[in-house]
Amino acid sequence: MFIKRTTTRIGGKTYVNHLLVESVATPKGPRHRVICSLGKLAPAPPQEWLGLARKIEAALAGQATLVPEATVEVLAARARDRRAPSAGAAEAGDLLAIQGDRISLEEAREAGPVHVGHQMWRRLGVDAVLAQAGLSARTRQLTEVMTLGRLVSPGSEHATPDWLRRTALPDLLGGGVARIGDDALYRNLDRLHPKRAAIEQGLAERERTLFNLDESIYLYDLTSTYFEGRALANSQAQRGYSRDGRPDCKQVVVGLVLDRDGFPKAHEVFDGNKTDGTTLEGMLAILQARTGGAGGATVVVDRGMAFAANLEQIRQAHHHYIVASRPGERGEHLGEFEDETGWREIARPTSPRNPSQHKTRVELKRLRAGDEVRILCRSDGREQKDRAIREAHESRFLRDVQKLGERVARGRLRDAGKIQQAIGRLRERYPRVARYYEIAFDAAGPAVRWSERADRAGSARRLDGSYILKTDRADLSDEEIWRTYMLLTRVEAAFRSMKSPLAERPIFHQLKDRVRTHIFLCVLAYHLLVAIEQTCREAGLHTSWETLRAQLSTHQVVTVALPTSRGAILKIRKGSTPEPVHKEIYRTLGIPEEVMKPVRTRQAP
Repeated sequence: MFIKRTTTRIGGKTYVNHLLVESVATPKGPRHRVICSLGKLAPAPPQEWLGLARKIEAALAGQATLVPEATVEVLAARARDRRAPSAGAAEAGDLLAIQGDRISLEEAREAGPVHVGHQMWRRLGVDAVLAQAGLSARTRQLTEVMTLGRLVSPGSEHATPDWLRRTALPDLLGGGVARIGDDALYRNLDRLHPKRAAIEQGLAERERTLFNLDESIYLYDLTSTYFEGRALANSQAQRGYSRDGRPDCKQVVVGLVLDRDGFPKAHEVFDGNKTDGTTLEGMLAILQARTGGAGGATVVVDRGMAFAANLEQIRQAHHHYIVASRPGERGEHLGEFEDETGWREIARPTSPRNPSQHKTRVELKRLRAGDEVRILCRSDGREQKDRAIREAHESRFLRDVQKLGERVARGRLRDAGKIQQAIGRLRERYPRVARYYEIAFDAAGPAVRWSERADRAGSARRLDGSYILKTDRADLSDEEIWRTYMLLTRVEAAFRSMKSPLAERPIFHQLKDRVRTHIFLCVLAYHLLVAIEQTCREAGLHTSWETLRAQLSTHQVVTVALPTSRGAILKIRKGSTPEPVHKEIYRTLGIPEEVMKPVRTRQAP
């Protein structure tokens, strides 16, 4: 700050004025800004101007002097009146004198993952789909909160409000979402339940147009999801074959249909004791209602639905099928498997995420059985897997048979009927390997004796790594049939995503409708997940949502508090500057780097 002398000639007369000036930085370099005019108050001699300016600057900063100077106080008061900015000027971006040592950052919130989820929610037009289903603006907003919670940090409805307040989602959505409680979320589950089918249908139509999806192939598979608790109020909660390794818990079975690109088309929740084959007819009807298709697609299912009745159900729905045959059918073609003629090796592509992985050899042989095509397949990678599984089952089976034999030999189990029941339970528990052994009870011993059926065991060993595909698509080549069947791994990947990053399991809800809506929200979150990953794949980036979510977690929204020399505090809430990894993700997804428009507020002194 300094004093500057200026002269002006008007009508042949020269007027002298003295200005109090400060130097400010601008985009074009340093410039002088007039604080105020000294008017008729004549300053001290020029050699004392710099000292006077410093005294005025000290007075403006609030520093008191031992001996007050009237001239300094008058000039400081005049400068203070001219210099004080209005709230509107501050918000417009005028330059302010800031006390740098008192600048603080407040309310830092995680922004990157919810920013991506929110942008993808808008891109898919989910809000419009919910509105078309008849849901209110508040219900749509709560549904987005619950879906993004499942996508970013899955937890219970009770835990969601606390998570919400740790993120920048209230900054993105507004509308007081930061004040919601778990009761509002539980009630929202009840409002969503009757709208699930309409939402799923609308979203499938939206994605078909947005991503130009091919609906000539439908991939259908099932999984199970277990409960914590007794689930007495849910008639669908039953004990059955557990794919989660939790036979001690009640469960429900979830069926999911994807298209060839991995986008969900339909899902349904079945009773926990439902077997695979009994779900297919109902699922085909649901698929027809969701997609409105006229038939002609190829339905790909696994061996659990390889029964003749299931294939007939697919044909009745005017679709084609590709299915893996049941393991017992391989024995009918043992001769063809052992005949080394007619096999053709194909190249199995490595995973884009791990191009250096070991390449497995896959060989195919084509057979005709009436109007059905059968593709015999054998793979050295699968051979190792089949052998390991068979040997593990066989080891456990022989261990339990030996334990039974020891109980009988020691006289701890004597009743012949109970011994036969125990043998029957062993066969039921280990159906994969029990058929390779003869087990008999010798009452004279008494003893339980067993021996290997060498012919059956030998056939099983020779068939390790082999399987059969069946289809009515005679127009497809061997390789096309095999590659289409291998798309079924995308459903398995979808289930892994729903159970791991989306935390579908375990289920804590006890009411049937809320359980079904909980699973629906997981599917809704999976729509966002697969859209994110598909967009990345199309851009050549093969990565998972889990990895992206971790990388984006460091991008935040913060409030910068700027104390001014006048005692006021200017607060600016905005996103932090994205790091290079954030920028790369946003560029790949076509998402703006700016999380939110800056919001300025001013607190008076």
